[in-house]
Amino acid sequence: MGSFNKTAAAWRAVMGIFASAQISGTVYAASPDHHEFEATLEAPYRGEKGEAREFVLNFAYPDATDPATVAWRLELTDADGARLQHWYGEVPFYGKPVVVRVPWDGRDAQRKALDNGHYRIKLLATTGEPLLTRTPAGALEQRVEQVLAGADLRIEQSWDVEVGTPARPVMPVFKALPVGSAGEALAKSAPATGGLPYTVYFGNLHSQTNDSDGGGAIASCTSSQAAQSGQYGPAAAFPYARGKGLDFLMTSEHNHYFDGSSGTNASATPATAKNRYAAGRSAASSFNSANPGFLALYGMEWGVISGGGHLNIVNANLLAAWEYNSSNQLLGDLLTPKSNYSALYTTMRERGWVGQFNHPDTSDQFPVGSTVMGYSADGDEVMVAAEILNTSAFSSNTSETETSRSTYEGAFNKLLERGFHIAPTSNQDNHCANWGASYTNRTGVLLPSGQALNEANFVAALKARRVYASMDKNSQLIFTANGRVMGERFSNSGSLNLVANFANSAGRTASQVRIYEGVPGRNGTVTQLAATGSITVTPSAGAHFYYAKVTQDDGKILWSAPIWVTQGSGGGDTTPPTVGASVSGSSGTIALNATASDNVGVDRVEFRVDGTLKGSDSSSPYSLSLDSTTLSNGSHSLVTRAYDAAGNSTNSSAVNFSVSNTSGGTLVERIVNGSFEAGSGSWTATSGVITSSASVAAHGGSWKAWMNGYGSAATDTVYQSVAIPAAATQATLSFWLDVITDETSTTQAWDTLTVELRNSSNAVIATLGTYSNLNAPGGYTQKSFDLLAYKGQTVRVYFKGVEGSQVATSFVVDDVSLLTR
Repeated sequence: MGSFNKTAAAWRAVMGIFASAQISGTVYAASPDHHEFEATLEAPYRGEKGEAREFVLNFAYPDATDPATVAWRLELTDADGARLQHWYGEVPFYGKPVVVRVPWDGRDAQRKALDNGHYRIKLLATTGEPLLTRTPAGALEQRVEQVLAGADLRIEQSWDVEVGTPARPVMPVFKALPVGSAGEALAKSAPATGGLPYTVYFGNLHSQTNDSDGGGAIASCTSSQAAQSGQYGPAAAFPYARGKGLDFLMTSEHNHYFDGSSGTNASATPATAKNRYAAGRSAASSFNSANPGFLALYGMEWGVISGGGHLNIVNANLLAAWEYNSSNQLLGDLLTPKSNYSALYTTMRERGWVGQFNHPDTSDQFPVGSTVMGYSADGDEVMVAAEILNTSAFSSNTSETETSRSTYEGAFNKLLERGFHIAPTSNQDNHCANWGASYTNRTGVLLPSGQALNEANFVAALKARRVYASMDKNSQLIFTANGRVMGERFSNSGSLNLVANFANSAGRTASQVRIYEGVPGRNGTVTQLAATGSITVTPSAGAHFYYAKVTQDDGKILWSAPIWVTQGSGGGDTTPPTVGASVSGSSGTIALNATASDNVGVDRVEFRVDGTLKGSDSSSPYSLSLDSTTLSNGSHSLVTRAYDAAGNSTNSSAVNFSVSNTSGGTLVERIVNGSFEAGSGSWTATSGVITSSASVAAHGGSWKAWMNGYGSAATDTVYQSVAIPAAATQATLSFWLDVITDETSTTQAWDTLTVELRNSSNAVIATLGTYSNLNAPGGYTQKSFDLLAYKGQTVRVYFKGVEGSQVATSFVVDDVSLLTR
C-alpha cells in the first residue's frame, strides 16, 4: 500500500487546472493516520498475438469521508521502455472502492498487432479533492499529466505481459531445496542440494489480529477493524496459518493501538498496553512449544502512514511507544519518538531487534533528516527486509485466489541504491481472519539444515538476508555468486559467476529471467545486467549488488535477495589459504575439524563429506558437528575448503573416517489401537469418550477420543500404559488434535486439555502440553513430544479434558502414536 502526507495549499496550487482531480489536506485529516489511498492493477499475463485482454484498475481509500477524484494514466511499453499505447482517466471517488476496466485489443496506438515478446503495462495514479468552483482547463490527457507531474504522491504499479510465444530462457539445472519441517527431516538424511545445505521455510511476515485492527470475521470483513474490536486474536491466527500450510506467521500489531485506540486514549493505563503486548508474545511462545515445526512470531508494526510509514519489528520483546495518557505516563515499555526513524534504528540496534520496511513508497517515507528513505548505519544493520509485493490488506479471500496485489519494486530498488542491505519479502498484511490464505504468495527463508525452527535461528537467517519473495508457494529462487548464497557480502577479484537457481514443484517453468545490478550508496538506478539464468562477469572495481527476478509461465514472479560484492582493483591478494582437516568420533555426534591460515585472513571454511557440503564455519577454531545417523555405517571421507576475502580458496587433503551407528534399529509403535478404530481396546477412558459418532469428524477413519463438549462442568480422561525401552535412542509421542468451541473469548482459557505422563500410581510425572478453547478454530493439527528422557519407564500417556460450567468446548484426539527406536 502506498502512503502520503501533504498540505491543501500546495495541492490547490497544482490543481487549479484540474477541476475534477484535486487533493487537499482535508482528505487525509478525515481518516485515521494509518490508512491510505490504494491503487492496484490487474493484468492478464499470457495472450496470443492480437488477442484482446482487459486491464483492471482498483482504487480504494478505506475510511476516507471526503469526496475525491482519482487521476490515472495507463501505458504499455516495450522491453526498452518505448511507449506503444496509453490511456487516461478521471474517476469520481466517494469513499467506496472504484473499479475501472480498460479493454486492450492487443495492438499499439497505430493499430498494429504486437510481435511475440514481453511488454510492460504501467499504472500511475493519484487522488484529490474536486475543486467544484473552477473550470477544467485543457483536454483530459493534458489535465491528468499536469496533475501527476505536480503530485506529492503518485502510486505506480506495473506488470509484465506476454504476447504470443516468445523464446523461453535456458535455466540452470537445479533440484529444489527441502521445504518445511518435513523437508528438514529429509535434509538430515539426504545430500545437500546443489551444495546448498539449507531448508526453505515459507510464511507471512505481516498480519494483524484483534490486538490492533485485524482479526475481522471473514463473512463481514471488508476493511480494518476498529481498535481491538476484531473477533479473533493471536491464539486463533497461529493455528489457522499452520492449518493453511504455512511454516511461520508474524502477527505485526500496530504499536499505537495497545491503548485501545487508533489515536491516543488519554484514560488508558500503561499496564493495560504493556500487558496486552506481553500476552501476545506469550501466546506465540506457548504455541511454539506445543507445535514444533511451526514458528509463531509476535511483534509490532511501528509508525503511521501520515508520518513516515510503517515498518515491522520482528523480535521486539518490549512495546515501543510514543503516546502518553493524561497522567503523563508512557503507554508502553519503551519510548520511541513518533516518526523519528533515525532514533528508532539506534534503539533497535541497541536491543538486537530487526525490521522490515512495510509496503514502502518513494514519496515521503522513512525519512532520516531531510532525506526520504534516508540511510543510516544503524538502519542498515537492523532493517533486513522490505516488502516487494503484497496482496490486498483487506481481502477476505480464503482460497488463495485474491486478484488485488500491490508491488513495491521501485521502492525496493531505491532502498538498495541508498545503501541498505535488504532482502525482498511478499506478504498479505491480513486484517481479516484469513492469515496466509488470500493468495499463494509467500516469503521464503533459508535456515541451515539441521537447525531448529525457532525465533533465534529465524532472526539469524533474516540477519543473513537468506530470504526471497515468491508469488507461488511451490517455487524457489536461490541466487548465488561464485557459489556464495544470496544475502552474503564478500570481496572478489577476477570473474563473478551469477546463477539464478529456479525450481517449481507443480510443473511451472520460467518465462523470463532477469539479473539486476546496482551500486549501494550511489543513489542511482538499478539496471538489468542479463536476461539469462546465469552469467559470468568481471565487475568494475568497487561495491556492487546483484539480484535475480524470475517470471513463471503463469505470470507469477519471484525475487531473490541480493548479493553484495566488493570488487578489487586488480593486482591484489592472489595467495590462497592453507587448510587441513581432522575428524573425531565414529557415532553419535562426530566433530569435523579444520585448521586454516592465510596471509591476509581466512573468510570461511567449508566441510564436505563424500563430496557433499555439510556446512561451514567462519571463525577459528573451525569445526562442525555432524549427526552420525545421517551417514551409513562404513568408511567416509572429509575434505575441507578454506576461502579468503579475495575469493582465493584451497582444498585440504582427504581425511578418511569410519561411522559405526550401533544404536540404530527399526521404529517400533508402542501405542496399541492409536486410531481408536478398535473402539476402546487397550485404552482406559471416561464412558462415551471413545466414539464413532458422526457429530464430530475423526482425523482418520470414524473413531476418535472425544472429550468434553457438554456445555457444563465435566472432566474426561483417556489413557494407555506403555513401556519405553531402556535402550531406546528415540521416543516420539504424536497425536492429532481438533479443538471445537462455542466460547467467544480470545484471551481467557475457560476449558483445557492437558497431555500428561503419569506413573502406575497415577501421579503426574510431566505435563507435556496444555491446550484450551483459545486453540480453536483450525481443524486437526498434529502435536509431538520427545519422550526419550523417560526411557526405561512404564508410563501412562494421559489426556485430561476439563470443561467449565456454561459454554461447550470439545477436545478431539485421534491417531495417537509413540514410536521408539
